[in-house]
Amino acid sequence: MKFFVDTADVKDIRELNDLGLLDGVTTNPSLILKSGGKIAEVTKQICDIVKGPVSAEVTATEYAQMMQQAKVLAEIADNVCIKVPLTLDGLKACKTIRTEMKRMVNVTLCFSANQALLAAKAGASFISPFVGRIDDTGIDGMELIQEIRQIYDNYDFQTEILVASVRTVNHVKQAALIGADVATVPPATLKALVKHPLTDKGLEQFLADWAKTGQTIG
Repeated sequence: MKFFVDTADVKDIRELNDLGLLDGVTTNPSLILKSGGKIAEVTKQICDIVKGPVSAEVTATEYAQMMQQAKVLAEIADNVCIKVPLTLDGLKACKTIRTEMKRMVNVTLCFSANQALLAAKAGASFISPFVGRIDDTGIDGMELIQEIRQIYDNYDFQTEILVASVRTVNHVKQAALIGADVATVPPATLKALVKHPLTDKGLEQFLADWAKTGQTIG
């Protein structure tokens, strides 16, 4: 499973990329606002750090304006993945961007299997179901991931399932068990995947025993 980081914080992205754990980045208008920078400048910085797809989202809601913004975003870097909302205009833009511009498209704000089916039909590179926001309604968001996985496998769709709105390390584990292609996670959640109390306890014991030997390495 690929790991994308869901942030526009260049410092965090550089740190995770240096660890060799990063396959891509997802941003959105809210994350750009939080970064305090301009979308073109921030996106360019991120694309210079990460070789994989970097999702940059249009803010228009109508097809013609979406296409205008998509062309501007595509000029930032070759690895920019245009992000569009799961609306009829967004799906139309997805199809055009894929067939005419030959660029990756991430269809976002997916909350149902039917929506995911439409995105795949439109040729989306990635579909982004928001599991955390579904959990907030009292429904298990991971059930949606299972449904999309089955539908895509039934028809051999090449659209990758990009699990978004990830809140916990358990979301990541469940996504991997189901067979999702990508999980996009906040920096803190990605770092938390390495944590386990028995790992910390074991390392503490090893270091204590090593100190007793009085030896050094190198």
